[in-house]
Amino acid sequence: ITRTATCYIDHCLRKAAFMFFQIFAYALRPCLMKPELVPYGKWLAINWAVQLTFDGLMVAWLGPKALLYMLLSTFMAGSLHPCAGHFLAEHYVTNGETETYSYYGPLNVFCYNVGYHNEHHDFPNVPWSGLAKVREIAPEFYDHLPQCESWPGMIIKYIFDDTISPYSRVKRQRLSKKEE
Repeated sequence: ITRTATCYIDHCLRKAAFMFFQIFAYALRPCLMKPELVPYGKWLAINWAVQLTFDGLMVAWLGPKALLYMLLSTFMAGSLHPCAGHFLAEHYVTNGETETYSYYGPLNVFCYNVGYHNEHHDFPNVPWSGLAKVREIAPEFYDHLPQCESWPGMIIKYIFDDTISPYSRVKRQRLSKKEE
């Protein structure tokens, strides 16, 4: 095996590992990227207390396997699960032009139409059940945009395409007060 092939295999394995654990990056990103925006205070403490109480009650009532089941379900749903491709389609630049893609395939049925991502950004107050209607009413705004054809295909593309990495995200420069 040549050095180039070894590097490619290593790169693919690292990206597969990143996809496997990316639910943690997705969850912790706000705290790591903009810690000043995390609302520390009474409500965060209440949230933690409620969550830990619920988890404790589940363990007391159903045993530790119940907590393990909930943790593994969350972990698997956000890693290499076919529907987890929506994380990539929504937030990664994969064709060099567009930063978010809508997906109109059958997996939307299981994910509350989360694939209608451009529509959601245009009309964030429209409930999930109405996002398909937005596209139906205004196809001239959505039909010409690049689309994600397959969430599982997006995961495979991410892992094996050398041009896509965890850094394939749009990072905007903050405007100074003077530029605003």
